[in-house]
Amino acid sequence: MHMQLNQNDLSLARSSGLLYLIIIICGIGAEVALRGPLIDLSSASETAAAIRNAGMTLPLAIVSDVIMALADAALAITLFLLFRSVAPGLALAAMIFRLIQSALIAANLLNMQIAWLLITGGQDSAGLGGPDAEALALAYLNLHAHGYDLGLIFFAINSFMTGLLIWKSGMFPKIIGVGIIAAGAVYLVGSTLRFLAPEMFALFAPAYGLPVLTELAFCLSLLFSGWIWRRRQIFAAA
Repeated sequence: MHMQLNQNDLSLARSSGLLYLIIIICGIGAEVALRGPLIDLSSASETAAAIRNAGMTLPLAIVSDVIMALADAALAITLFLLFRSVAPGLALAAMIFRLIQSALIAANLLNMQIAWLLITGGQDSAGLGGPDAEALALAYLNLHAHGYDLGLIFFAINSFMTGLLIWKSGMFPKIIGVGIIAAGAVYLVGSTLRFLAPEMFALFAPAYGLPVLTELAFCLSLLFSGWIWRRRQIFAAA
């Protein structure tokens, strides 16, 4: 099947691409540049010291994740509108699973906020000694990591559906659909390891490079969908 795109479809695709770009920048920025370097799950004291010394870095990571979750919810809607003519039921199901993921990730940020309050004294911890408060804060940070992976389970299912929609639509190269499905498999396996075999999670972590590449490719395809579609029409007419 090949979608006959109109100007509204192209506008939806470009808007989706922009939202996807925001998600990639905010998501990777929050984890790699802001939150990740501060957290050492093997040491509560070192994590607490790093967060205190970093000033507003952890709150900035929370803000970045909030923006990511908002953009993700909006993207769920725009992709539904873009693909609903391809397979209405599948597009609706994909939107629902992506919205569930967005809600879980947003709600899960409360765990990081609690950790910030415990470490910086924003939460009354009179019943806790310093080390106990830091250990509790680290437990909340660990819970945040698990909660994030719980959201990724729903995103994995969304990725399977979105990849199939890309394949069926004919709007983008089919390899991108295959890549998004493969990214979903990575998310599903990684989240499963986080819960059932955490000692193997670190070994599997490099596999997350695949979703980064495939989602970036999908993002760029959305942003340049008009150019891609015009090129296809030229080749089809030749």
